[in-house]
Amino acid sequence: MSNIVTFVHRPSIIFLVITRAAMLIRRAFKFELKPDGRQACQIGKFCGCARYVYNRTLSLEKSLYAKDDKHSFRYAEVTKRLPEWKNKHPFLKDCHSQVLQQSLKDLDRAYTNFFEKRANFPKYKKKFQQDSIRFPQGVELDEVKQKIRLPKIGWVGYRKSQDIIGTIKNVTVIRRGDKWDVSIQTEYEDNPPAPISSEIGIDMGVKHFATLSDGKVFEPLSPFKREREKLAKLQRKFLCSRVSIIQGYLLI
Repeated sequence: MSNIVTFVHRPSIIFLVITRAAMLIRRAFKFELKPDGRQACQIGKFCGCARYVYNRTLSLEKSLYAKDDKHSFRYAEVTKRLPEWKNKHPFLKDCHSQVLQQSLKDLDRAYTNFFEKRANFPKYKKKFQQDSIRFPQGVELDEVKQKIRLPKIGWVGYRKSQDIIGTIKNVTVIRRGDKWDVSIQTEYEDNPPAPISSEIGIDMGVKHFATLSDGKVFEPLSPFKREREKLAKLQRKFLCSRVSIIQGYLLI
């Protein structure tokens, strides 16, 4: 939530109207994942499948562009290849389809960043280097038991270090050496303290600079009043110096 300030002018009175607008916050909560042997093996296989789809698509796209420089990467088109590849390579069927689709989403983002001059041309992914998989949906969380259910992998324990706020939007599993981390991205609404008053009237006057509808008064800012005492001291000093000069002249 955030405040929007609007000024509404009426004869001799200005109304300051404060309204509230919704603000959604996205935040990632990262924890150490604690998979058993079977689950760790399954996660590793999923990473391999995602890497295979990413690299094969990148290689194919480079070949198509070499033949036709008008060819461009389109996510909707490349995802149509997945069913055929699954038939040719049965190991891809063991991987959740969302993981493969998200891998192509990553390649789509890499192409976009390249053409918008935010990054270099996409590179092939290497085994055990920055391995990760992402689930955009189908994830369940049990904070009490400190477990998270990943599609086709099951309930996996994690080391809870903080409470999770908001609704889960996606979950990413990342390799860290010989361990795994899980990053849970959530979305929630920001709720700052509500303002005391939603409408304040300001009366611009002559006697008083401004008077608010809640009774608070602002006096006019007068530079002369602030400097009056200083001016009086300077005048007295100047007058004394003039008298001394005159007296000295009379004694000559």
